Amino acid sequence: MKRPKLKKASKRMTCHKRYKIQKKVREHNRKLRKEAKKRGHKKRKKDIGIPNAAPFKEEILREAEQRKQRREELKKQQKLERQKTLEKKRKQEADDDSKEKLCEKESTSEPKATSEQQIDKNSKKFFCKEFKRVIEASDVVLEILDARDPLGCRCPQVEQLVCQSDGGKPLLLVLNKIDLIPKENLEKWLHYLNKELPTIAFKSSMQIKDRTMARRVTKKGAAYIDLSRASLCFGGDCLLKLLQEYSVMKDKVIQVGVVGFPNVGKSSVVNSMKGARACGVGPVRGLTKLVWFCEAAHSELIIFHVV
Repeated sequence: MKRPKLKKASKRMTCHKRYKIQKKVREHNRKLRKEAKKRGHKKRKKDIGIPNAAPFKEEILREAEQRKQRREELKKQQKLERQKTLEKKRKQEADDDSKEKLCEKESTSEPKATSEQQIDKNSKKFFCKEFKRVIEASDVVLEILDARDPLGCRCPQVEQLVCQSDGGKPLLLVLNKIDLIPKENLEKWLHYLNKELPTIAFKSSMQIKDRTMARRVTKKGAAYIDLSRASLCFGGDCLLKLLQEYSVMKDKVIQVGVVGFPNVGKSSVVNSMKGARACGVGPVRGLTKLVWFCEAAHSELIIFHVV
């Protein structure tokens, strides 16, 4: 079956309804006119103009045109003044905004500068400054070498800088980790390096307590001796004697700078000489790259600077 078409609603209305609407509109307009009269709002009267019979008609018209021109000029001047004042206000606002932005940038740049300073601690410039400080402050410089690769751990630029500073400071080579190479190789390396600079064979102690290295004593009074190789330090006494002799020659508190490549054992050498843990030790590279101060054990005349 076909669906029946829906007819559109007709716009026709009854006469009663139409007349009622017209009456309401008339009443509303009448009300608006009454309110306008109360406010004093009147229609503008049409300008009749100057009659032709009036005397001096041309002069009156000229005066009227001149007044009209003056009003237009005043309006233009007022408009220009408003524009100038607005431009001034905009410029002032722009200047204020730029000043605020500069202040914000300065305030934000200060923490950035501090963060840059923190980052600079890992940079080459910072490390070079610390290295120069150590060399300037020290009377004797110890260059720590790894016995497995002594030539690879040597730095000729460092040795040249030490020899040239303050008329030439004494430089000693410390061949560390000698327990990791055969005895024959050690003797050959010592013979080769002693031709150029005084060299000392050294093995640092790996079992160091935080404060002291005192030996434990049993109840019977017998001393407990730790025979493990890790607890023994070899070459420390010889190095201390050399430094003490130099301090007696100078007759002052001697300051020793300890330099070397990462992971050659600078911290462990200083800890073994002091007899306690003075510097941090670990497998991570670059643990000891700042200046450290510590006094050696059994001697108040030796101060170490590590970098």
